[in-house]
Amino acid sequence: METASDLFKIAVRIFTILPLMLFVTLFMGRRSVGELPVFDYLIIITLGSVVGADIAEPEINHIYIAFAVIVIGILQKLFAELTIRNQKFKGLTTFDPVVVIKDGILIVKNIKKIKYSLENILELLREYGIFNITEVSIALIEANGRLSVYKKPELTPVTPQDLGITKPSGGIAYPVIKEGKVLRQVLKDLHLSEDWLYAQLKNQGFDTAKAVFFATVDGNRQVYISPFHVNSEQN
Repeated sequence: METASDLFKIAVRIFTILPLMLFVTLFMGRRSVGELPVFDYLIIITLGSVVGADIAEPEINHIYIAFAVIVIGILQKLFAELTIRNQKFKGLTTFDPVVVIKDGILIVKNIKKIKYSLENILELLREYGIFNITEVSIALIEANGRLSVYKKPELTPVTPQDLGITKPSGGIAYPVIKEGKVLRQVLKDLHLSEDWLYAQLKNQGFDTAKAVFFATVDGNRQVYISPFHVNSEQN
């Protein structure tokens, strides 16, 4: 009975300390996370600490460590499932991409919001070989803290399509639907209406946004749609 009581205490500690660590990490900002999603980052740190204690402290009962590892794995699996199934929960426990440069202009408000310095942004740009921000059409800080950059079309390398004179000119594809949810702010930024979007969906055989897993619109107002379910004939 004493062992069972101890195991229960370990499980309670794990289910309380990891959410606390998540809150603190979100408060600290994405710079503290590195390349991993926030919760996975915490899971790895916690597993390392637990296993390290097992190796370094021979007097610790091995069954407690094994149980802790199993519970941590179960918690990570539950968290991943909840993140996939519940967008509101995902929004509260993960970072969203943030635009830091638009048309060669630094978005100061967003840079301060994610607690990056100007030098941080310039250093990340230099990793892409960009030493002049006017070359950038759009740059985003991703959830993992890395920078994604799209250079202005006239500054991109020449491609075979260029040499053949036929070059797609749509430019950036902006997400307008994610997992059945219309991104109204994106439509507003692009000066497009929901009625226009629904008309495009209908033209492609979709009566509702809920049937769409992901949809984008480019600079030529061409809409790409990836549905939740693909017809077996297309497989």
